[in-house]
Amino acid sequence: MLNSYNLEQLDRLVRAELGSLVDCYKKLHANPELSGYEEQTSAFLARELRACGYQVTEGVGKYLKNPWRGHGVLGLLVNGPGPVVLVRADLDALPIEEQTGLPYASRVRAQREGEEVPVMHACGHDLHVTSLIGSARVLARLKESWRGTLVLVGQPGEEGGGGAQAMLNDGAYRLVPRPDAALALHATAQLPAGQAACAAGNFMASLTEVEVTLYGVGAHGSAPERAKDPVVMAAQLVLALQTIVSRELSPLEPAVVTVGSIHGGSASNIIPDQVRLLLSIRAYDDTVRDGIVASIERMAAGIALAAGVPAEQAPRVVLRVAHPANYNDPELTGRVTEALRLVLGTDQVHQAPPVMASEDFGYWGLNREIPTCMFWLGAADPELFRKSQESGVPLPSLHSPFYTPLPEPTLYTGVRATVASVLNLVNQTR
Repeated sequence: MLNSYNLEQLDRLVRAELGSLVDCYKKLHANPELSGYEEQTSAFLARELRACGYQVTEGVGKYLKNPWRGHGVLGLLVNGPGPVVLVRADLDALPIEEQTGLPYASRVRAQREGEEVPVMHACGHDLHVTSLIGSARVLARLKESWRGTLVLVGQPGEEGGGGAQAMLNDGAYRLVPRPDAALALHATAQLPAGQAACAAGNFMASLTEVEVTLYGVGAHGSAPERAKDPVVMAAQLVLALQTIVSRELSPLEPAVVTVGSIHGGSASNIIPDQVRLLLSIRAYDDTVRDGIVASIERMAAGIALAAGVPAEQAPRVVLRVAHPANYNDPELTGRVTEALRLVLGTDQVHQAPPVMASEDFGYWGLNREIPTCMFWLGAADPELFRKSQESGVPLPSLHSPFYTPLPEPTLYTGVRATVASVLNLVNQTR
């Protein structure tokens, strides 16, 4: 168990690194890279881990098809007999144009699916990577006080939903020892810097992306009787999908079905021959998720049949992305929460409600064979957070072009929280 000497030593070491870590953060923030293109970010992390004495493996995922181009990083520090603990950080950024006005704001633009897009670290992954670097430095300096094996993961492609699976498919758990526990943090604007939140059980929902293509018969806009209009079918399907959660699931079973994109047609006077819809499904239970997919297939087929579409032109339903829910193992979460309270203070650690947002960290648990725990790391400016609470006007959230975390106190808390959690899981010495 952590003691007062450990905590004082930890605090001194983190404070000594803080200035350098803030510089690292600003560099990463100003130079974001999209999912599958994290070449410079992964190389930067690999250099930092090697400088701390870690054995580093780069290019994990390189045998897979695009877009995962082998930018996964594994850092290994074997420090005698004891538990194996994995700590993961995600590397990628989002296609968002930053509007924070910060002096180190991103001005990066990159190619994405043949189109030039702006790029921004709007989900805190720059904080995650920097916190991992700080934790790597501190844990290496504390080697005399613990025994075990530390596995640090720099994971590409979290925003694309396939980076964790890509690394595992490429043998991540053959390249490093299979962990006894896996940890991660996630920055949030819903808490001020200096605070954290955690909860056992359901933490984040699974995500399944579905592509539905409705086929019809095209015609001139003036002659709808000669067409089988997929635009009308798409409108009917969007409305029908709303009944899945409201009428096919128990009110006690959380789930979300969202139609985020509809594409079809090229002009106002042309009835097109197909319309494509992109959907997302979020749930905590795989059985619920599978039932929703089956309902989408049934509804699409039924609407096409009712419109008189020939059987050979039946709708096409394809699962594009599917990754598991994040389930915090109760025993592991209890030990992490204990460490967070010790290092941050009991009043600074909160009970986190489950959310329907999604993350692919759950893959590292191999369908709950390995205990996992993720916790929220407060990143908001405390004064702005206080004013927001008083006024009722929310601060810019994750995935907002205005998202502005406060680096220094956030990194100070993130490194201390991560190191304390690891130390509470490995064998400690005196």
